Amino acid sequence: MDERPLPEPMTRHRLSTRIIVSSVVALCVVLAMTGWTLWLSWQLEGAGAAINDTGSLRMRANQIGLALLQQANDTRPMKILSAQQDTLDRLRQGVPARPLFLPSDAAIRAQFEHVTALWQRQLRPTAERALHGESYQAYLAALPEFVTEADRLVRMIESDNARKTALLRLSQAVLIAIACVGTLAMISLLYLWIILPVQRLQKGMAGMAAQQFSVRLPVESRDELGVVAAGFNRMAEELEAVYRDLEARVQLKTALLESQNLELGALYDAAAFLNQPGEIEEICRGFLARVRQHFGADGGSIRAMDPEGEKLLMVVADGLSTELEEQEHCMKVDDCFCGQATRDGIVLVRDFRQLPLPNSYECSKAGFASLAVFRILSRDEVLGSFSLHFVRPHVLSAAETQLLETLGRHLGVALENRRLAAKARQLAVAQERNLVAQGLHDSIAQGLNFLNLQVQLLEDAALRGAVEDIREIAPLLRTGVTESYQDVRELLSNFRDKLEQGELMRGIRDTTARFERQTGIPVALSLSDDGAPLPPEQQLQVLFILQEALSNVRKHAMASNVTVSVRNQRDFELAIQDDGCGYDPVEVAERSEQHVGLVIMQERAARIGAALSLDSRPGAGVQLRLQLDAARRQAA
Repeated sequence: MDERPLPEPMTRHRLSTRIIVSSVVALCVVLAMTGWTLWLSWQLEGAGAAINDTGSLRMRANQIGLALLQQANDTRPMKILSAQQDTLDRLRQGVPARPLFLPSDAAIRAQFEHVTALWQRQLRPTAERALHGESYQAYLAALPEFVTEADRLVRMIESDNARKTALLRLSQAVLIAIACVGTLAMISLLYLWIILPVQRLQKGMAGMAAQQFSVRLPVESRDELGVVAAGFNRMAEELEAVYRDLEARVQLKTALLESQNLELGALYDAAAFLNQPGEIEEICRGFLARVRQHFGADGGSIRAMDPEGEKLLMVVADGLSTELEEQEHCMKVDDCFCGQATRDGIVLVRDFRQLPLPNSYECSKAGFASLAVFRILSRDEVLGSFSLHFVRPHVLSAAETQLLETLGRHLGVALENRRLAAKARQLAVAQERNLVAQGLHDSIAQGLNFLNLQVQLLEDAALRGAVEDIREIAPLLRTGVTESYQDVRELLSNFRDKLEQGELMRGIRDTTARFERQTGIPVALSLSDDGAPLPPEQQLQVLFILQEALSNVRKHAMASNVTVSVRNQRDFELAIQDDGCGYDPVEVAERSEQHVGLVIMQERAARIGAALSLDSRPGAGVQLRLQLDAARRQAA
């Protein structure tokens, strides 16, 4: 920000000073003109009174003459003489309160003195003598001259008064003109000093509001508004600089967001692809193609570490020459940068030509100038490495390096998940083979062993020619073959059972119906299905347990009735009961070898987290109960 101080306005330049001075000057002019017109009007008023009194001089002089002609003996002429003298004194001295005074013109003053002298030297003495009995002819002889001179004085005063009246009117006209001109001047000055700068400031603010930061105001004075205009210009400069800096920051942030969006897009694309089903080689090839496309690499490879951790085996390669693939198909961990990355971490080679002995590297011989190698990790376990090759010198940013390292971890997790899935499938196959082997041992193997014994007895009877023994053995062989055939069909039927979600009840109905057809033993079926369906895996294990239980009924129970009850609510329960011969649990527990069918059912129940219980005694049949709590039920 610009820290330059605002210029201190000088006193003579202050807008307030100019306005006050202009107002005072205008006021002084108006007061002067008003005082002048008042003085003129006062002069005119005093002169008017003087005209009246001067005119009264003529009247009183004539009244005295008339009184002398009439020879009046009263005191009226003396009063007139006294009033005449008072009038002259007032005219000489003036009476400001009336007002009454003669104009200050010298000619008028001289004429007044002449009139006064005529009265003092001629008229008054002759009038006083006439009042004391002398002749009045001298008074009458001097009277016309006095009246003439008094009349001249009146005319002179009237002429001066007329001149002053014209001057008063002229002054009033000038005052009106000054008022008009002064008003226009004040309006112009206020427009130039205040309104125009404020309008410019308003226009500048509108430009600033419209983000036109290049707008500037003219600084034509050093008054307050000039200081404001200068401050506005500095503010505009600072805002323009800040806005330019802000634009640069926005562009930088936009570029950074675009880069991050590209990185997130690449990460999402790779993660979505790695979560798809597929073989390891297919996953590696697709991953390498996406990474190459995003980073513009000219080639790449993915290598896996052998179980001993001594060799790197190339899984897939893209963009590499056939010779380079053959040479580096299987390499020791210590041979090159790919092995170094698996041991120490990321390896970045900007330019092979800057390394000592650049031609000793196979990548450099193949025409690549740059190399980037990253480890493939899964839970901090190194599974291998993947590399990107560039024909031209290439530098990866810190964000790109972090992204590639993250992608290596995602690839490692995907590869480890597929290995675990393969192991899970192998374990499931092994477990199912174990159950199949147990089923064969419990059914087919025992039947074949029985048939083998009967065949030996048949051979011995044939050698001895014991026809009766042969006749007894033949039905046993037929029965053994029939039972073995039924066991095989039952196992094959069980192996082919596949249930989808919600098909458990249909499977139970089909199984019990098949049992009735094969054995002729009636089954009382009770189904209560008010809860959520079990997932297919748990449904299949429940159905296998039912099939194994019914197979044991067919083989060992010698029952005439079977009851199957299924209750699917919050908990799941399967109950199977027959009215066969039953068994002694203590005697069965003391056997050296447990019944294979029971072991199979217990293993299947344990697989789904269910509890299996059997209740039996000799002659009372067997009751089997399978219970699956709500806490152990899986979401379908």
